[in-house]
Amino acid sequence: MSLLVLDQELARELRADRKARGIDRHDEVWEGVYVMSPMADDSHQRIVSKLTYVFEQVIGETGLGDVRPGINVSDRIARWKKNFRSPDVVVILKGSAAENHGTFWTGPLDFVVEVISPGDRSRKKLPFYSKIGVREALFIERNPWQLRLYRHDGSKLQLVGQCEAVNAPSMDSEVLPFSFGLAAADDHDRPLVLLTHQADGRTWRA
Repeated sequence: MSLLVLDQELARELRADRKARGIDRHDEVWEGVYVMSPMADDSHQRIVSKLTYVFEQVIGETGLGDVRPGINVSDRIARWKKNFRSPDVVVILKGSAAENHGTFWTGPLDFVVEVISPGDRSRKKLPFYSKIGVREALFIERNPWQLRLYRHDGSKLQLVGQCEAVNAPSMDSEVLPFSFGLAAADDHDRPLVLLTHQADGRTWRA
């Protein structure tokens, strides 16, 4: 169910309450419309935490780039708060044209991850990511489980790979040194996201 709040005072109170309770981390503004995202569940947080850890280990600690567990990304500098998104995980490689403005970034991020939760609007962020020139985007669907990898072709982000089953062929990134797939896990009630290092074959599960 969607809720449209036209009472500006009530809207300010809602935003202030979410900020005070620390549950506004994934809230965004889409062309002036404040979007309150649902709370991330434990599965969502585990995936984000593990991907951030693996990317930091391979990319950040080796000096290849920077890794962030969520940042504000806008398509403008002036009045950036009028239109921004907050992807779950972001990788900015060394030499990237993306720019850090302290509280937000602009420009073509190298790699973003969206873990889709029930009721959120992550799928609808794709045109925005295309517009700012994101090089690759990994969308992790959880109902049913599947991975979708998008790559920018100079015009927009295009679907270049899809993994819909455990042990299905992995998808190779052309931006990061990883392949992505789904793996079974006896101690989990869901598939795990499988990351494989393209050069040395190391694997991680999220």
